[in-house]
Amino acid sequence: MFDFETARLNMVESQVRPNGITDSRIIDAMLSLPREAYVPAEKRVLAYMDEDITLTTPASGGPERVLIEPMALARLVQLAAIGASDSVLHIGAGTGYGTAVLAHLGGRIVALEENAELAAAARDNLAPFVNVSVVTGSMALGHRADAPYDVILLEGRVGEVPEAILSQLKDGGRLVTVLGNGVVARAVIISKRNHGYSERRGFDATVGELPGFSARKPEFVF
Repeated sequence: MFDFETARLNMVESQVRPNGITDSRIIDAMLSLPREAYVPAEKRVLAYMDEDITLTTPASGGPERVLIEPMALARLVQLAAIGASDSVLHIGAGTGYGTAVLAHLGGRIVALEENAELAAAARDNLAPFVNVSVVTGSMALGHRADAPYDVILLEGRVGEVPEAILSQLKDGGRLVTVLGNGVVARAVIISKRNHGYSERRGFDATVGELPGFSARKPEFVF
């Protein structure tokens, strides 16, 4: 039988700690959460590898969705610097693994997912967390009903961040995602202050695309 507990420990010691993760809350969360429970049954032995894991494919309806690699997720969460009382919107929750990590850090987590099958899995997986609510809706629109948020985290690579989502940040809030149109992109943190935004670059990242956030092509001006 596959030893998931040892694989989980090895993931943290070989992928997470060596990549600058110093927030003990993130490490504790990733040590305690059974990542194998958040992936399709036939892929559970791959749950602790340092690569994205496909959750759905175009053939199963809708665009491909992935669970991003553990190291990239940990670095995104640390970049967000989530406080114990922060309200967090997690966009692209998938089956809920990233949300479960966030639930160990923040005060109130809203997990947004537009794929009905993934959202149902997330509700089941996240049922033990009293500070989490799972909502279904367009990821590109965010979730205004519970806005504003201290932190918004988009789990995946996006071509652009819509203003509809940025407007749901509190003043002093921050949004974290991987931004870029190519396979290799860069994690960014966008901060809101006095109704304006500033962007700070983080680390290079190669993670799966979050659908619905392609950068719009500039219009031709004649």
